[in-house]
Amino acid sequence: MIYKMKKVFLFLFIVSLSSCYDSPVGKKIAIQNLGHFSNKYKDSIASAIRNLYGFEVVELHQRQIPEAFFTNNKSPRFKAEKIIEMLNKEKPDSVDYIIGLTSADICCTKKDALGNTLEPVAKYTDWGIFGFGYVGKPGCVASTYRVKSIYEQKTIERMQKICLHEIGHNLGLPHCPDKTCFMQSAAETIKTIDKVGMNLCESCRSKIK
Repeated sequence: MIYKMKKVFLFLFIVSLSSCYDSPVGKKIAIQNLGHFSNKYKDSIASAIRNLYGFEVVELHQRQIPEAFFTNNKSPRFKAEKIIEMLNKEKPDSVDYIIGLTSADICCTKKDALGNTLEPVAKYTDWGIFGFGYVGKPGCVASTYRVKSIYEQKTIERMQKICLHEIGHNLGLPHCPDKTCFMQSAAETIKTIDKVGMNLCESCRSKIK
């Protein structure tokens, strides 16, 4: 009986190590509601962040997206690059990362590896997106505007994966070629997000900073 108990303890210890060995231990992330944002979505996102990355999650006071970030070049949207710049500047020193959550439409200027706007420029200057984050920077943003489904649970799962993806960029991860990994590029379609699981591939896990 003692031998069996030792085996069970050893198994549980190994499982415990394997579930957290690649998590950024002791890291903290702040959720910044940008305007009204559903508590149900926010809580599910916070749960996904805690479960996958092991972060402590805190919530900041709600604030509005500044009108200066608004563009109506193609349709009413807010520039994600400006939102992230604001989040990076306003991030409390007590947290390591910050994610902005909004129901408003957001956009970015899509660029190639050399920093040039993709062609056709008129299409990609204010390109509507699900979320946005820079590799190695502390701030990111995600929006429900383009991911809502008639099935609420599907909307929740989409937002969880989008937020985990953008935080992955903050942690140093580029897009991944593995089709089972949520760090793959969405390739401009929600279908990619629906197909991928709520998991990182082993290669991405090993790169987390």
